Amino acid sequence: MTSQPDQPPVQADTAAELSDPHCLAPDAAAELLRDLPWNRLAVLGDSVTAGVMDPLPGYRHRSFADRFTDALAATRPGFAAVSLAKPHLLLAEIRDQQLGPALEFEPDVVMVSAGGNDAFRGFDPEALRAELASLLTPLADSGALVLTIGLFDLARSGLVPPEHADGMARRFDDLDRITSGLTHDLGGIHVDTHHRPLAADPGIYAADRVHANARGHAVAFAAIAYAASAADGPHERSRAGLGCLRNRPSSATLTSRDDRI
Repeated sequence: MTSQPDQPPVQADTAAELSDPHCLAPDAAAELLRDLPWNRLAVLGDSVTAGVMDPLPGYRHRSFADRFTDALAATRPGFAAVSLAKPHLLLAEIRDQQLGPALEFEPDVVMVSAGGNDAFRGFDPEALRAELASLLTPLADSGALVLTIGLFDLARSGLVPPEHADGMARRFDDLDRITSGLTHDLGGIHVDTHHRPLAADPGIYAADRVHANARGHAVAFAAIAYAASAADGPHERSRAGLGCLRNRPSSATLTSRDDRI
C-alpha cells in the first residue's frame, strides 16, 4: 500500500518553465514546503489528480500532484505517498473506491480534487455537498489535513461551445464554492485555482480542451505550494487565492468516456 514517490523523468528543455513567473522551480518549492509537518501524503480524485495532461515544450511533464510529492519528499527522509486517483470517476465513486484505502494508509495530509465529472453532468448543489462531505469529513476526522484543489475555469476559456459555456460556468462556480466552504468548515486548505488570473487562459489546456497541459499543471502546483506554505498551522483554514512565487534562476476538453475526466 505504501509507496515511495516516483523519481521525476529527466528533461533537458525546461527553460520556459524556469522563466515563467507563474511557475515555481523544484528547489524553491522544496524549500518553501520544508517546515510543514507532513510525512505521509495520500492523493485522491479523478484524472485531475491522477495527472492526465498533454506535454508542452519547455515544461516538465510532471503533474501538480507529482510535483507536490517531489517537493515534500526532497526534504523528508522516509517520506511516503500513495496516489489512489483514477480518471473518469464521479464523486461517489471516488468515495467508495478511495476513502477506505486512504484511511488505511494513515496520511497526515490528503490532496483531493473531486466533483468535476458531476459538474459536467449537472448536479443538485445540496446533494453534491453531502456527497463531498461523506468523502472529506472522515479524512479530516482521522487527523489528516484536507487539501482540496479547485478546477481551472474552462467554461470561460473560449474552448467550450457558447451554447454550453454559461451553464457549465455556473455549475463549476457552484462546485468551487461548495468545495471551498466545506474545506473551510473542516479546517483544511482550499487552493482556489478556479479564480486565478490564468484559469481561463486557453494556453494552459490540453488538446482535448478539458485537461490541463504541462504548463497548467506547473501553474496549479505553484498555487498549491504557496497556499500550503501560507498556512499558520497544520489545520489552517484558508481559501488560498494567492499569487504564485517566481522562479529562482538556479533553481482542462476531456479525454472522454461519457464526458468524464
